[in-house]
Amino acid sequence: MSSFVWALAAFVLLHLGASVAGLRDRLVALVGVGAYRIGFSLATIALMVWMIHSFGAARGDPFDPINEMLWAPPDWGRWAAYILTAFGFVLIASGLITPNVTRVGGEKGLAAGLEARGIVRVTRHPFLWGVALWAAAHLLVNGERFAPMLFGALGVMALLGTRSIDRKTAKLNPEGWEKFAAQTSNMPFAAIAQGRNQLALNELVPGVAAGLVLFAIIGFFHAAFTGAPAF
Repeated sequence: MSSFVWALAAFVLLHLGASVAGLRDRLVALVGVGAYRIGFSLATIALMVWMIHSFGAARGDPFDPINEMLWAPPDWGRWAAYILTAFGFVLIASGLITPNVTRVGGEKGLAAGLEARGIVRVTRHPFLWGVALWAAAHLLVNGERFAPMLFGALGVMALLGTRSIDRKTAKLNPEGWEKFAAQTSNMPFAAIAQGRNQLALNELVPGVAAGLVLFAIIGFFHAAFTGAPAF
């Protein structure tokens, strides 16, 4: 079996294991929350390096089964992919620069009564939804066997992660979470559509700018990273 398959399986299992509340709680109790987060981050980085390296090797081998075509991507898929990817990068960049109780270490904001601002008005999980949109975009333009394996797995894992984070954060501070959840939504724009929050365009400007710059940079170097041009 391809090394890429093993790397991807290990990456998915690591994150699925982290979503199991009982297992995570036992590990945190054993080593402490700081050591757990450091260990988890290092394991994630190591598996990502393995996955990227093995994926590149598999893609370079024309006889590797992961390169077999499963379907022919539609012509309109490329333009839809550009839009989804750009929006995904805006969500990712905004999620990285906007204070949010669902970020690592951000749960302290529950006790402080942190209100939703910027992209958090749109979704309380901007980074993970950005990853999901990025994955969906790549499914539109890649018909090889590896597409549902890689992009499908990462997209589903990101969406499952939003629910797992909600459960863990609510458990830490039920009262604070109730107030925060009342003004936010997991599904993008749901809280705004339901009248529980409102869009503040001026608060979105930094994240939109950062996301579009990231989109342009990665698009420019896409061929160097993956061997296939983005545009």
